[in-house]
Amino acid sequence: MINYNVDLLNRYDLEHSFFHLDRHEPTVGFTYDATRLCGSTYPADPNTIAAAAPSTTATADEDASAWLYTRLLVASHLAGYLRGQLEQQKGYTATVGISTSKLLAKLAGSTHKPNNQTTLLPPYTTTPTLAAPSNVLNFLDAHEIRKIPGIGSKLTRKLCHYLADEGAHSVPAVTADDTADSVKVTVRDIRLLPGMGPSLLSRILGGPGAPRDIGVRIWGLLHGVDNTEVVQAGDLPTQISIEDSYGRLDSFDSVRKELVSLTGSLLRRMRTDLTEKDMETDGTAANQVAVSKVRWLAHPRTLRLSTRPRSATDNAQAYHGGRISRSAPLPGYVFHLDESVEALAERLVQDQLLSMFRKLHPERSGWNLRLMNVAVTNLVEAAGERKQSSGRDIGKMFQSQGSRRIDALAISEPVPVSTGNSGTMIHLQEPLHRGDSAAVTENDVEEAAWEESDGEDGMACVACGVCGAMIPHFAREAHEAFHLVPD
Repeated sequence: MINYNVDLLNRYDLEHSFFHLDRHEPTVGFTYDATRLCGSTYPADPNTIAAAAPSTTATADEDASAWLYTRLLVASHLAGYLRGQLEQQKGYTATVGISTSKLLAKLAGSTHKPNNQTTLLPPYTTTPTLAAPSNVLNFLDAHEIRKIPGIGSKLTRKLCHYLADEGAHSVPAVTADDTADSVKVTVRDIRLLPGMGPSLLSRILGGPGAPRDIGVRIWGLLHGVDNTEVVQAGDLPTQISIEDSYGRLDSFDSVRKELVSLTGSLLRRMRTDLTEKDMETDGTAANQVAVSKVRWLAHPRTLRLSTRPRSATDNAQAYHGGRISRSAPLPGYVFHLDESVEALAERLVQDQLLSMFRKLHPERSGWNLRLMNVAVTNLVEAAGERKQSSGRDIGKMFQSQGSRRIDALAISEPVPVSTGNSGTMIHLQEPLHRGDSAAVTENDVEEAAWEESDGEDGMACVACGVCGAMIPHFAREAHEAFHLVPD
């Protein structure tokens, strides 16, 4: 869509450009000024923005950078239009990042919040013909390593341990109480480390269960390379979680009470987000009644409990730092819609969550929790008619097939009709619809035989005088010749 609208730009009247939302309907779209970007930019320096714009005396590399600038400019106006429509029609504000990959767009969108958008300007590469440095590297270097999508807390801790051991960064040794969010290490610290590259990253981050290409992948992320495809979001969430924070939670009875409350809220949320009302027909064909039934759209497979103990350095930790989690299979009885949420919550806490909590905190006392989170993950979509469904609902298939067959039910019986020849009968599989007369004339038989000549059922046959077999007309002579052949 962006390339299509870039090709339609009128270089002599950029101020009155029109963005086509549908190439088959030229009136669907909006007007915009293609001489300026929409929203904020990185870098925000006006001189940098002017330098990124197309020039009449440009080299090949500068032409590529100018082409990218034009695409980003057009995309910024599309983002501004979508944000405006979202706020006007739904009342929601949004933050948008505009770049060439999910990684860069996500980070750019976080630059100016809330209700704003940011375009990451070119150049995206550094070449001898380009005097300006890469804006991608400058943009990423200032980010903490933990903020890069795709680099989690475990990978961050390994990188921090390596930096502390090498003495290449002025950070203290990472202790057990430190989290990935409490140690500040930037992308620049990692990228400019002597000897740093894909092979060294593989040695630092590799190990049992690690992907074989982890070094290449992380090295690409540090340089803004992200080949993840942009796919359409599903109708269902990837997980559902309920959490609450506490000033002081240090007794087992209080923990149990809060777990029951959180679990009840989680089950209600599951019934809201993961079920739908399904209209089904009940009764005979003559007296059908529409019955509303509730069915599950997806079934979570995993139950997860997360807690965050309060520590002495709690004020320095980020909100999501210091969490510990435990997972277990989700029992099937939580999907029983005929049971009350309160009863299911009590049962789930007693059967699963309390034992999971004891594994997280084996001490009988001495702990003080700041946060608890209960979640269901690993959703598997149920059978249905939606595009993302894992197969079709066989019950609905039979119901829809039966309803179509009821309206056009036919009674098929062999109808013997005499042709006037002694001992010769024609047998037809003539469908008689309800309400039709059962009387069949010879003309009807001949017409039906003509219409059904492409199939074997309903074909006019004659009885063989020798063996008595019913032979189609076209094979009668061949069958008689068969009997004339001597044994």
